Amino acid sequence: MRVMHNKIFTIIIVAVFLAFTIVFDTLPRSTYSELEKRELKTFPEYSFDKLKDGSFMEEISSWFSDSEPYRDRFMALSMYVKDGLGVALSDDNVKFHASDTPAGGSGNMAGNESGELAIGEYKNDLTADENAKIANAGIIVVGSGDNVRALMAFGGGAKGGVSYANVANAYKKAFGSKVNVYCMVIPTAVEFYCPDKAKSCTRPQLPVIKNIFAHLDDGVKPVDIYTTLGQHAAEDIYLRTDHHWAPLGAYYAAKKFAEVAKVPFRDLSHYTKKTVRNYVGSMYGYSKDISIKKAPEDFVYYVPNGLKYTTTYINYTIDKNYHVTGEGKPFKSSFFFHFKDGNGGAYCTFMGSDTRITVVRTPVKNGRRVMVIKDSFGNPIPGFLFYSFEEVHVIDFRYFKKNMKAYVNNNKITDILFACNIFNAYSGVVSRNCTRFLTQDGRIIVPAEKTERSDVAADTLKKEKPVRDVPVKHEAVLTERKDTTKKR
Repeated sequence: MRVMHNKIFTIIIVAVFLAFTIVFDTLPRSTYSELEKRELKTFPEYSFDKLKDGSFMEEISSWFSDSEPYRDRFMALSMYVKDGLGVALSDDNVKFHASDTPAGGSGNMAGNESGELAIGEYKNDLTADENAKIANAGIIVVGSGDNVRALMAFGGGAKGGVSYANVANAYKKAFGSKVNVYCMVIPTAVEFYCPDKAKSCTRPQLPVIKNIFAHLDDGVKPVDIYTTLGQHAAEDIYLRTDHHWAPLGAYYAAKKFAEVAKVPFRDLSHYTKKTVRNYVGSMYGYSKDISIKKAPEDFVYYVPNGLKYTTTYINYTIDKNYHVTGEGKPFKSSFFFHFKDGNGGAYCTFMGSDTRITVVRTPVKNGRRVMVIKDSFGNPIPGFLFYSFEEVHVIDFRYFKKNMKAYVNNNKITDILFACNIFNAYSGVVSRNCTRFLTQDGRIIVPAEKTERSDVAADTLKKEKPVRDVPVKHEAVLTERKDTTKKR
């Protein structure tokens, strides 16, 4: 009997081994992970030097494991297993996944109260008593069923973010009274929806925002959206399954900015509501928690009604290390790109990509032209400003290569808004890049050596798959105000 059991066991092991061999060695390789929102590794290019130093075989090994057939399905299966292995941490019912590590940090840090702007404190009455579990990368998963929400923990201290204030101050000094400069810090969802029981796994963002505003020079105008968002936290202002906020949150932020900038603003009755159903965003891949996939949401955005405007793009090409390697010619296209239901890339609805300069010309005639310097959190904001400014210029702090002084002067910019999420505001990367914009000569120089990307913000954990440009005739629209900087 024992011999029979051993034979059966051996047959099962061999069958499983053969099955995996067939799957991994003969079926088509995966090329894109919808779960991780990234292109998977491709087969490496051969060279004798790479073969000699051993890197070629290492790259083959990396490609083989990264592009396995049915990659997302196997990862989802792994998540089901991990979810079953979750263990309760304490009487607070904060559950940690068996193989994951929670984010460190102590909560309830004192804020810098020296700023003149009175920012309203927020009391969480929505999810304060809900249970939570800590998933991959310290992500806090709140609630259950269709209402589950994933939150990215914040680890910054109360004295951080000064460099973000300093770059706004530098721009005000560079452009003087001719240009209004505004500073907006976008808080993330964890600030409003983290249960009290999980507060020790993240740090408060309000002290950092207060500290940033306290370091702004008198000429720079703070835009307090923390209070505004807190007042609307019961609405769908943040996405449950994505690390970004929802377009509705950006609407309230744009409204507050228009109020500070003293420009007209239209409410949502002047917009058409569009919906992408069954949306599952980036937090499924980041948290590796199956409950996120099982709780898709509606991605809702708003398109202005009956407004004749034109959108012009200049695309940057980037290499695998996110370095800009080239610049395209200006061309017209759509500002909004509609995605099919269930598409995980729906946040790219606005402008389709981060790696470009966007210029929107509207029928408004008030002499005001705004530049929005943003990260991906800032992408939905410009779409709510078409009734407020003659022109809306949008640049991403990671990819701008022109000389900023020349660009502002040539395009007669009257207002500059810094609109980045608190991770980027805290990190210092925005400050370093935007300070360089003031002096760079506009040439594109590709680094000779491979370097790692320096962004540490929530919106740069994974690169989103860009939307393909709508085929249109290229037109040199921006030549109305020629940029005098040199181009390579």
